Amino acid sequence: MSQSVLDTNVLVLNRFYMAVRVVNVRRAFTLLYRQCAEVIDQDDGSYLSYDFESWCEVSQMTSMEKQPGEDYIQAVGFELQVPRIVRLIRFDKLPVQTVRFNRKNLFARDNHTCQYCGRNEPTNKLSLDHVVPRSHGGPTTWENIVCCCLRCNSRKGGRTPKQANMNLRTRPAKPRFNPLLVESIEDPRYECWKTFLPAAC
Repeated sequence: MSQSVLDTNVLVLNRFYMAVRVVNVRRAFTLLYRQCAEVIDQDDGSYLSYDFESWCEVSQMTSMEKQPGEDYIQAVGFELQVPRIVRLIRFDKLPVQTVRFNRKNLFARDNHTCQYCGRNEPTNKLSLDHVVPRSHGGPTTWENIVCCCLRCNSRKGGRTPKQANMNLRTRPAKPRFNPLLVESIEDPRYECWKTFLPAAC
């Protein structure tokens, strides 16, 4: 199975069709198999729902005529289509409005781009930098951490950008919406998400 396909994003809705989070394909299939969720799929402008068993059947039929933007993983004896949206069957809590502070969201907020030199790099060649170093009392917050390539991180060291004679390309700030959602809807594969997301995304 393709590592990259298993790590692609799936939008998770609550019972009332409100977006609550983004998970990877592995997690989405776990939710489906355990009957905690169902696939929401668009067909000719209407939305259809499928449990795991019926999604397997649909996948077997659609795999004969794959469409652009569709991903499949190889199961035993057939290919299983990667869903783009799943809906939790029993979860009815409202989505959390705060954006979780973590590496994945910070990289997504900064578009995987070094905020000092502007190079776009894969995650394994990036790190996070305290703009005002911790040794100078800098906090670990959205407003003080930026995505940084390894070269610039080494060059800056434990100094402020001014001390290191380096300029920030953008001022770091807490995002209003989950950066993974904003990042994903720019990908044509996730066009179907837009119906379920705030217009501001």
